[in-house]
Amino acid sequence: MNVDFLEALDQLAREKGIDKEVLLEAIEAALIASYRRNFHSAANVRVEVKRDTGEVHVYARKTVVEEPKDTRLEISLDAARDINPSYQIGDVVEIEVTPRDFGRIAAQAAKQVVMQRVKEAERSVIYSKFADREEEVVSGTISRLEPRVAYVDLGDTEAILPQSEQMASDKLQVGKRLKVFIARVERTSKGPQIVVSRTHPGLLRRLFELEVPEIYEGIVEIKAVAREAGSRSKIAVHSRNPEVDPIGACVGARGSRVQAIVNELNGEKVDIVEWSEDPATFVANALSPAKVIDVHIYEDERVARTVVPDYQLSLAIGKEGQNARLAARLTGWKIDIKSESQMASHSLLDQLEDTNEEEPEFATLSDDWLNEP
Repeated sequence: MNVDFLEALDQLAREKGIDKEVLLEAIEAALIASYRRNFHSAANVRVEVKRDTGEVHVYARKTVVEEPKDTRLEISLDAARDINPSYQIGDVVEIEVTPRDFGRIAAQAAKQVVMQRVKEAERSVIYSKFADREEEVVSGTISRLEPRVAYVDLGDTEAILPQSEQMASDKLQVGKRLKVFIARVERTSKGPQIVVSRTHPGLLRRLFELEVPEIYEGIVEIKAVAREAGSRSKIAVHSRNPEVDPIGACVGARGSRVQAIVNELNGEKVDIVEWSEDPATFVANALSPAKVIDVHIYEDERVARTVVPDYQLSLAIGKEGQNARLAARLTGWKIDIKSESQMASHSLLDQLEDTNEEEPEFATLSDDWLNEP
């Protein structure tokens, strides 16, 4: 190794953000192992790479004793004082033992160490970069497809898009560009593993932040998101400025803002509702597009019992209970829905029953769809 080698290390350290001294110390440690392996030495040695010339020197380290038992590790006091009269018992003497052809071995070992450290540094940089971006949305290109996973090229590295995180409506093909949500970043023996998602509710939240300046600026706040990826979602918004309509801001002129999000999500329907501190009002808004006549809140049971017009009953429930299910997730309340005629029937029964009898339970349409995750 020579001055050119040191200059190359300087350049590499600048480009990869690695401390040059750390590289040199790692090279010296590797050269000790190479010396022992190639020269069958059990001696205690120190390897030094001269910082100004790049020259490599190997020194055997021996402890000064009265009578050496192992000459590879010990040296007599008389022999030590032949080198330097000031040596005492217990001191460590360094004797240069650099082999004649050690330069070639040193170069090979140095190359391996540098490549390994550069790879580790690159992995560390990638991990740090993406660990700070967890729960963000990034754009990528599908680079590879396997039966249960797709790989997304993010520029610096590849991310994993598992089948469980893919939308059913996603027609993935190599070269297709799409936005993904960084779900988690993990350290592994093979480098950082970045797992991305197309189904996470956070994707919808981040897309609105990107498309709606009022949300990015903090004027409009996203209070809650409920999502069944690829099918339908609900998002509750609130304006901190009474002069700004939160729903209008999210929809945009002629629906341009929300349409951009719908297009990115392959036509997934998005209901934008206004959040309210009043649970009854929030539940009524969450059941949009159905119109709600009345809402009764039962705090202890955490149940909201709603009344809708007869012709709005199926709309309020939604296909296979989807609308009510999403509204329940959005609000955090279990929602029971009754039509006006059902409510009237129960009221009539209440009048006919004995006043001392227990009031009949408020009927639910289906426990199954209300309790689905």
